[in-house]
Amino acid sequence: MATANPPANGDQAGNAQPQDKQQAQGNAQPQASPRKRRLMLFLLLLVVLIAGIAVFAWHELHGRFYEETDDAYVNGNVVEVTPLIAGTVVSIGADDGDLVHEGQTLISFDPADARIGLDNAQANLAKTVRQVRGLYSNVDSMRAQVNARRVELQKAQENFNRRKTLAAGGAISQEELAHARDDLAATQSALGTAQQQLAGTVALVDDTVISSHPDVQAAAARLRDAYLARARTTLVAPVTGYVAKRTVQLGQRVQPGTPTMAVIPLEQVWVDANFKETQLHDMRIGQRVTLESDLYGDDVAYTGSVQSIGAGTGSAFSLLPAQNATGNWIKIVQRVPVRIKLDPQPLKDHPLRIGLSTVATVDLHDQSGAVLAQQPAQQATFATKVYDQQLDEADTLIARLIHENSAAGKTAQR
Repeated sequence: MATANPPANGDQAGNAQPQDKQQAQGNAQPQASPRKRRLMLFLLLLVVLIAGIAVFAWHELHGRFYEETDDAYVNGNVVEVTPLIAGTVVSIGADDGDLVHEGQTLISFDPADARIGLDNAQANLAKTVRQVRGLYSNVDSMRAQVNARRVELQKAQENFNRRKTLAAGGAISQEELAHARDDLAATQSALGTAQQQLAGTVALVDDTVISSHPDVQAAAARLRDAYLARARTTLVAPVTGYVAKRTVQLGQRVQPGTPTMAVIPLEQVWVDANFKETQLHDMRIGQRVTLESDLYGDDVAYTGSVQSIGAGTGSAFSLLPAQNATGNWIKIVQRVPVRIKLDPQPLKDHPLRIGLSTVATVDLHDQSGAVLAQQPAQQATFATKVYDQQLDEADTLIARLIHENSAAGKTAQR
């Protein structure tokens, strides 16, 4: 019995030692956990502080000098091709997507009616020129008549003076003298009438040549009108570009002003970027812009400059402008359109289409430009000369007809 107690005491001593270790470890874990937590919080705070400093430094050194928007779209001129006269379409020279050059024929009308009108106008001008030539001839004829009446008057005056002397000496009767007096009065009246007729005829052609006579100019104006009507049976491309929106069909009767198709010069496109009003504080005309299009992605970068800043927000010029006078409204940051002029070389290498989406970034470093344009445009922004040739050809035709029908085209000699 006595020999059994020591092992029991030994077991108790062995069991007590692990329990003490567990209690010591349990006391050490709560002490290590707050220290680790404080270290993690410090590191997190340090990371946040470094990130804040980095963001602040990026904004001060770089970010505040650039404004970016993805609300930007390619825009350009859509040159409508519309007829100036009514006509029936007999030919269509281009379709959607085709490249056309300035002056190229796009649509042709039936020219029969216009050709007849032009022929009538040419005949009328030729007849008018010959009639005016007759007026110049009448002046010479009337001048000759006046000279003849003067000779007759001189003879009648001499005859009357001679008979008056004879009547005073009783050589002739008073009746014969009265007849001589009547002949003198009739001759004077005939001379006056001839002089009035000469003055009237000269007034019709005075200080003019055939080409500048009012009747000839009126006939020439009618010929120009007929020639333009004939020329306008052919619709030409006002500019070089690509055809779009073709709606005209063969055989269609088209009235003046009806849209038939459009020509888009893709080398003249620009970008309309809608910036928030809060982004316009430092934006100026002439600042450089970089753009990326969704068509090519970031592989192609376009460059340009701010051409103009809109005179109003997009909502102000909408069909139904916003009315905020009710009191129940939510303030929304407005957007102002900014036109960006593209540099030609990147646009030539990678053409854009109207309506494509782009991302525009404006460099605000240069503050030398104005907010709004300070000078009016000195020349036309866009122009075409394809219609000038029509009048030149009409004037050439008029000059030829006048020359052929006016002989020497002499002026009246007074």
